Amino acid sequence: MNTIAQWMPTSAPLGGTVNTLVYSESNIFAGTQYNGVFLSTNHGTNWTVKGLMGMEITSLAVSGSNIFAGANNSGVFLTTNNGSNWTAVNNGLSGQIVKAVAVVGMNVLAGTYNGGVFLSTNNGANWSSAGLTERGIWTFAVSGTSIYAGTYNTGGVYLSTDNGANWSLKGLNNIPIWSLAVSSSNIYAGTDGSVYSSIDNGTNWTENVLTSATFRIRSIVISGDRIFAGFSDQDAFHGDGVYLSTNNGVNWMNKNQGFNYPPPSIHSLLIVNSIIYAGAFSNTSGSVWKRELSEILQIQMISTEIPSAFSLSQNYPNPFNPRTVISFQLPAVSDVMLKVYDVTGKEVATLVNERLQAGTYETTFDGSGLNSGVYFYRLSTLDFTETKRMIMIK
Repeated sequence: MNTIAQWMPTSAPLGGTVNTLVYSESNIFAGTQYNGVFLSTNHGTNWTVKGLMGMEITSLAVSGSNIFAGANNSGVFLTTNNGSNWTAVNNGLSGQIVKAVAVVGMNVLAGTYNGGVFLSTNNGANWSSAGLTERGIWTFAVSGTSIYAGTYNTGGVYLSTDNGANWSLKGLNNIPIWSLAVSSSNIYAGTDGSVYSSIDNGTNWTENVLTSATFRIRSIVISGDRIFAGFSDQDAFHGDGVYLSTNNGVNWMNKNQGFNYPPPSIHSLLIVNSIIYAGAFSNTSGSVWKRELSEILQIQMISTEIPSAFSLSQNYPNPFNPRTVISFQLPAVSDVMLKVYDVTGKEVATLVNERLQAGTYETTFDGSGLNSGVYFYRLSTLDFTETKRMIMIK
């Protein structure tokens, strides 16, 4: 037993940056920078080209059996047969540089470069202007009838509750918005180096600085009370990987185990059932990585108060069968290793192997598959090492 949680590549390179990922009817679609759309029917293990070769696909959106693809310089395309055939659907769409597409009920939205928002009520057969003209729309987020649009040339987050007939500025004016995610009344906006969060539908915002402003947060996804953010360098050659917050964006932990160093430039994130996928750029090729949510979420920050010293607590319960909780405290940002060994000194599990912010954490050790007996767990950082004893009784 040696459980090391980490990202794993799913396949050979797909072609440039993987700009967008969507899920439709047990299939995963990836929109790439150079080679159009790819399809995986087996959870990302293998990918096949599904058309629009040579085009840069900036966004994908699903409406039943319809899949819409926004393309740089080529407008919007529609497939009704999982990518076997694509049809250009651009009648009335004056802006051919489409940066974002989204589905709202029976309607489709397209966000264009400096041309605002366009609306189609008939699956893309016709489009009409839907406001925010002369603004560049980079991203949408939809919650019920509420549509949030993030702009990058003038900056700001805008809200419409009537399919684009009217828009209201919800803050962050003059700040380029590269990604949006919404859950109930909570909104998260990815910018250069920071994630802004609002818990009141955009009335007030709090800035959470995660990293250097040279890194852009290009994708945000939400799973319950967990928020994931993907980072890319502004030049796209490398990034800062994936970060996780478990307290509404107040604190973040990088989750880059398994990535090469420096981490790849992350442009898209997708959660399907128990797996999170990351669309990346690495060197001259794009790739998709995946990781089990149960692995990436196994460590929790339980307090943001900064401790006065390093410490490792006794596990509880102890004795245990077969699970027990281990907690520890960090007074500063640290590269943390937490491992479990048997009485012979053989490593049986790696519970933590990542850089963590100051605070108090806990993680669960599952001894299923191990024999009863004495085990030891050791916490190691650059400045601290401590080992404690625990007993499993089955």
